[in-house]
Amino acid sequence: MRYSKLFGKTTRQDPRDEASVNAKLLIRGGFVRKEVAGVYNFLPLGLRVLNKIANIVREEMNAAGGQEVLLSALQNRESWQKTGRWKDLDVLFKVPSQYKTEYALGPTHEEVLVPVVKNFVSSYRDLPLYLYQIQNKFRDEPRAKAGLLRGREFLMKDLYSFHANEKDMLSYYEKMKKSYKIVFSRLGLEAIETKAAGGTFSRESHEYQVICQSGEDEIVYCPGGDYSENVEIATAKDGQQCILGHGPLKKVKTIEVGNIFPLKDKYSKAFNLTFKHKDGRDKLVMMGCYGIGISRLMGAIVEVYHDEHGIIWPKPVAPFDVHLVHIEDPGTESWVKETYEKLTKAGIDVLWDDREDARLDSRQSRQVSAGEKFADCDLIGIPVRLVVSKKVGRGKVEYKERDKAESNVLQLDDLVKRLNLL
Repeated sequence: MRYSKLFGKTTRQDPRDEASVNAKLLIRGGFVRKEVAGVYNFLPLGLRVLNKIANIVREEMNAAGGQEVLLSALQNRESWQKTGRWKDLDVLFKVPSQYKTEYALGPTHEEVLVPVVKNFVSSYRDLPLYLYQIQNKFRDEPRAKAGLLRGREFLMKDLYSFHANEKDMLSYYEKMKKSYKIVFSRLGLEAIETKAAGGTFSRESHEYQVICQSGEDEIVYCPGGDYSENVEIATAKDGQQCILGHGPLKKVKTIEVGNIFPLKDKYSKAFNLTFKHKDGRDKLVMMGCYGIGISRLMGAIVEVYHDEHGIIWPKPVAPFDVHLVHIEDPGTESWVKETYEKLTKAGIDVLWDDREDARLDSRQSRQVSAGEKFADCDLIGIPVRLVVSKKVGRGKVEYKERDKAESNVLQLDDLVKRLNLL
């Protein structure tokens, strides 16, 4: 991809109406643009990151037996009235129609999926069933802030499991715990499984929290890994000794990136979702719910991985593999083209900063110095920066990883091998 053709460019100034690190850097880097408070447009760079996060989540949900669906965002009011959440859920967007009816704009999808499943599940032979989607959600947040961390519109993965009994539901619940740990590890995040209240969904649940000083949540946890609770329900205190001898417990600020709920029969009872048991009796289906904030993960990654110069994307979610910069000395134009073509032929995803150097032609309307190009590399945060210049020489590149200070010169063939090993 040539940077000169890329829709969405970097900016030098922080947006005045944003306080969070993730919003500032994502806007300045050309990843997103704000629509209104809590709502963001994803530009090509941002969508590439978002899709990579979503695909990692999708792969692990498929591996756990999930089948992907896509459910309606505009939802039946009567279904929400059946569960009591039309009145009780304070963040529910209610959309009036010109035809004298109202719809719910989906913050979650139990009220949609359970009636759909009711059409297809009638026997114990139809269970268990695992259905998930990756779709935009809408919540009328009273405090839409912190960039992608607390939005009114956001991308989310929600999986719903349907079981013949509570034992099977709890077994899958444990399986999802393992799947979630794999997901967050693949994304480069150390997420702490944390006991929490279930809110409107269940009496108890588990959250996945990433330690970050800018986070809005707080947990009390054991660094040894045997205890973690949200401070709102915590039975232990900061500094209290771990009962297993791991030392004092710690209270830290965190970002919640996922949650899971044992719904049991809460929603199957509301819609009379039953199945015929082996003994011929009708029984209520047991359910679980498992959510991951896809766009929130993007914001959380930026909050965790950045420095004073910009974003530092983990390789699995970076918009490109390498950022190629050309220092335009006369006669080197073919060198950078040769480098770009060899890398792309080897399957390496390249963002090529092909903007002309300001020092070559002062008449250009868009003049860019080498220093600006390097600053943009740091701001955008692609894992590897490559420089082609007369100083380096033909058939060679200067190689520098975004999170390291040192650089070195590599032969082009050696570069391809090295990149394929990363």
